[in-house]
Amino acid sequence: MGLPYQLPQHAAPVPGIGDEPFFDAARQGRLLFKFCDDCQQPHYYPRALCPHCMSDKTQWREASGNGEIYTFSLTRRAGPVPYAIAYVTLDEGVTLMTNIVDCDLESIRIGQRVRLVYKPTDGDIPIACFAPIDADRAPTQEPQP
Repeated sequence: MGLPYQLPQHAAPVPGIGDEPFFDAARQGRLLFKFCDDCQQPHYYPRALCPHCMSDKTQWREASGNGEIYTFSLTRRAGPVPYAIAYVTLDEGVTLMTNIVDCDLESIRIGQRVRLVYKPTDGDIPIACFAPIDADRAPTQEPQP
């Protein structure tokens, strides 16, 4: 059996000017990203200007919450609990850095399908994390004899 998932305690994010829709959606369990009307490219993290063409013609879009692990790293010694940091590419095409949660850390694989789950912080804004889709069917502990 591998290492169980643990998420380090996170401080609540501090919204900046224009970030309110993003954090309001997070409180509702929804993940938003930005889409540029000029170059037709999605981008994450959300910001006022498109990083691809610098246009200010961007709009909020809601992510499906599904994606796959692009790459990941297991951290076992930096703190009191092991955890996984990953880049997840959403089905909408944007890639974000996040934590992989609710699974046996040793079962995480590049290319694995994941789904959005929000985890609490020490404030009122939760953070977007991802759990393997197959984690719903796989046991997270050794079966009892």
